[in-house]
Amino acid sequence: MNVAWNDSTPIYRQLRDRVVAMILDGVLKQGDALPSVRQVAADFQINPITVSKAYQELVDENLVEKRRGLGMYVTDGARDALLQSERERFLREEWPALHARLQRLGLDLRELLATVGQREPGDRS
Repeated sequence: MNVAWNDSTPIYRQLRDRVVAMILDGVLKQGDALPSVRQVAADFQINPITVSKAYQELVDENLVEKRRGLGMYVTDGARDALLQSERERFLREEWPALHARLQRLGLDLRELLATVGQREPGDRS
């Protein structure tokens, strides 16, 4: 897996966010085991303490659970809880700025939605 770490955010936080994204995307489902701390540390060439800190945040948020001697597992209802909290966070933190920018640019939401899918695949212009 190719990883580019962002210098503005702690690596443990970025790792936590990657696991959250995997849960939201359905890559990790309830009951699935997370890769071991040692495996993640080796794969990404980071300190195992960094991985442990990321995993502990997920435990603290009740998204994963520790099973003694077995590892970490995605909890039942983790995806639903994440969807709710991420939607609330988006509406509280990201939407106001996005909405303000749309207004500054004079873009109507219906007009913007009508453009979805009009670009050619691979078009980056």
